[in-house]
Amino acid sequence: MKKISYLGVFSVFLALPATAEYNNDQFRAEVLEGVDLVAARENINKPDLAPGELGLEVYQSADAGYDSDIQMFIPTSMYMRAGGGLNLPFATDKAKIGDKEYSSSGSWTTQIGLGWNLSSYVRTEIDFQESTFNFSEIDDAQANYQTFGGMLYFDFARRYIQTGDITYRRRFVPFMGIGAAAGAYKFDGPNGASGFVITAPRATLGFNIMLNDLIGIDIMYQYQMMIGNGFGWNVRAGGVDNVSNVMASFRVNF
Repeated sequence: MKKISYLGVFSVFLALPATAEYNNDQFRAEVLEGVDLVAARENINKPDLAPGELGLEVYQSADAGYDSDIQMFIPTSMYMRAGGGLNLPFATDKAKIGDKEYSSSGSWTTQIGLGWNLSSYVRTEIDFQESTFNFSEIDDAQANYQTFGGMLYFDFARRYIQTGDITYRRRFVPFMGIGAAAGAYKFDGPNGASGFVITAPRATLGFNIMLNDLIGIDIMYQYQMMIGNGFGWNVRAGGVDNVSNVMASFRVNF
């Protein structure tokens, strides 16, 4: 009887390596079979109870999909902008020559700036703007000004939203901004009201449309109150004039 017991124990020890080897090979086979099932895209969401199920579970994340409206997004800290705009004559003060007034006509502005995203709602920006003014009925007269300014922008919606481990961006974000600028302007011709100008306040209202994760378009209305030597020729010093533009620019995040 003792001999039979020893023989049984010895048989169990001999079978253990074979069993381990068998289980290891079976696991590898199931993983490989699961990979084949993923490649075939069959029963990816509801796998049948069949050989290879373990491997399918391991690899099914390879085909993890997201809703088409969700974009994987890594928030950026800075951006650059470049663009321009057209002057709105009906919302811009008229230039003066003595007692006569002349509306702006065919006037435009260019802009380049550098900004910092302080949070998902707030950002700040410095920029340079150059504007050229033409006037109705006086084809030989023109005015130009160049200013450096700073703005603080407030977005009315979060630029990016975090849901669990996924961060995605909004495609449409309205915003407003407030700031000031300073520079110089020049009216061509004799007795032009050229000199130093302070633009305070400068205010904007608009919206951003993101084309992809890094590039978007800003469309905005910009108001500037110009404090300087007046807007025209032979005008008094210390004049205050209102200038309005509609602007479009590309915003590139990095």
